[in-house]
Amino acid sequence: MTKQLICLSCPVGCHLEAEQDEKGAWRITGNKCPRGVVYAQNELTDPRRIVTAVVRSDSESMPFIPVRTDQPLPRRLASKLLNELYEMNVKTPVKCGETLIRDFDGTGINVIFSCNSNE
Repeated sequence: MTKQLICLSCPVGCHLEAEQDEKGAWRITGNKCPRGVVYAQNELTDPRRIVTAVVRSDSESMPFIPVRTDQPLPRRLASKLLNELYEMNVKTPVKCGETLIRDFDGTGINVIFSCNSNE
């Protein structure tokens, strides 16, 4: 099996090719630095993303407040987190960096507010 990836570790954006052998090990080519290999291995075995969203608030001037994860979340949990966030209605005021959800789903990853509320 062969997969094509573009490395996001630096601005170069190397085009990587990952080939899996019969034992399941990945051979990565196309990288211009060692970070490309690490990026590809992580992306193929445990892809993670910073999740950004908005939550409803009780504020008339700011009815939605932006939030994000403080670390990359396993991609398989992103929908679960988004569903939980979209059901929430938070009380203002909130401060940038304040924790909304601590240790989401036992991952050790928190959801924090991305800005202050006006009220």
